[in-house]
Amino acid sequence: MGSSGSRLGQSVHSQFLPEEQAEVDRLFDALSSEKSSAASPRSFSLKALESHIGEALPPEMVARLYDGMRGVDLARPAKGPSESVSQEQFTLSMSHLLKGSSREKSFMILKMISATDRPVKAREVQKFTEDLVGSLVHVLSHRQELRGWAQKSTPGPPPRVQALAAQLLSEVKFADGEKLLGPEQLDYDCDPAVIEDWVFRAHLVATFLSVVIHRGFGLHWPLDLSTLVPERQVDQGQEFESVLDLLSVIYVNSHLPREQQHRWHLLFSSELHGHSFAQLCGRVPHQGPSLLLLEDLDGHVFGGFASCSWEIKPQFQGDNRCFLFSISPSMAVYTCTGYNNHYMYLNHGQQTIPNGLVAEADVGSESDMQAGEMLTALPLQGMGGQHHYFGLWVDVDFGKGHSKAKPTCTTYNSPQLSAHEDFRFEKMEVWVVGDASHSKLANSGKSILDADPEARALLEISGRSRHSEGFRQAPDQE
Repeated sequence: MGSSGSRLGQSVHSQFLPEEQAEVDRLFDALSSEKSSAASPRSFSLKALESHIGEALPPEMVARLYDGMRGVDLARPAKGPSESVSQEQFTLSMSHLLKGSSREKSFMILKMISATDRPVKAREVQKFTEDLVGSLVHVLSHRQELRGWAQKSTPGPPPRVQALAAQLLSEVKFADGEKLLGPEQLDYDCDPAVIEDWVFRAHLVATFLSVVIHRGFGLHWPLDLSTLVPERQVDQGQEFESVLDLLSVIYVNSHLPREQQHRWHLLFSSELHGHSFAQLCGRVPHQGPSLLLLEDLDGHVFGGFASCSWEIKPQFQGDNRCFLFSISPSMAVYTCTGYNNHYMYLNHGQQTIPNGLVAEADVGSESDMQAGEMLTALPLQGMGGQHHYFGLWVDVDFGKGHSKAKPTCTTYNSPQLSAHEDFRFEKMEVWVVGDASHSKLANSGKSILDADPEARALLEISGRSRHSEGFRQAPDQE
């Protein structure tokens, strides 16, 4: 049966390697009836597919896969879906879904959405996308491939499923060039060209389909999930609940440089290390590229990617790989505009230069900072923008920050990320991504106070300043 199946696979333009085609043939054998004849070729029913997949996929996705497969009949397109799935239909469907071009994948998606050849409505594409995203979480949980991340359980449709589906749908571009950006467009028609263009540009759609098929059917050929779901690393004895769930991690990770997608290691968590800017400054610098995450008191989750190590110094740092992002209430990534180079900034202990952490600002310049024209005694950290007007700013008075945009931030073109322009937060996390540098004190130019946040904190509490801060030579980039 395997050899005849392989010949049949070739006749319907299978794109599988020989060993892959052999497994597809064996899978069809397991699904199809043992009884066959010339008048009744082998096929399988929805019940057989449900029985084989079991609880690996949600029932609605199993039904979609079955409808898509039985709708494939290139020889008799006018007759509509068949009553069961033949080997030819199964082979061609699997080939399209796993190995196909954007056109072939979009062909299968349309069959999974509707049995007719009419253009589908945008709201039907929305429902399919939500089912696809939900199925991804379901199958990774079922196969125990969360790589250390927990999936938060909530009653009803998970908000992050809807948020990621909405983000993917924002890439739908109608025939007139208009994007799907609101509920008023859900009754618009999406013809095959629209769906093909969407699958080509929203690459996560094809990725999610591939994972759902591989893990749903239990295929044995290799599928590397490391660039989709990074390994979560937290030091022993420091387990905690992150502000991110699995889908948030997958979305942000998809925008990182590929060489940094395989692993996230926790550097700082306010839950574990306290609400202390001194602790933050002691743990974060000189560790390599990292992600900064905040959840404000209104439940908005947002942050930024620092493309290189944070350094405590009175100048902007980073490069055009940096970006800001939002996770809740909506998912979006905001990349550099080229307007300025105010990518990231971290300072602490200065009396005449802004202190804190920043990501994107809208007034002033780096020369202003170096000249000390912005007089303040507050440490700061942030990304983008200008002094007192950052896209994302964390104040030395830990728990306070701001996100300003009128209407967007100049460095990243980001809107206001927090619920309120000036916000308060209790949860903050910093994750180093990729392979941590773990630089040593002897090579970093840091003092013992840099390595010991507790000592820094005690010094600050005593009211004594660190006069050498800002005057030591900045360590070399690693």
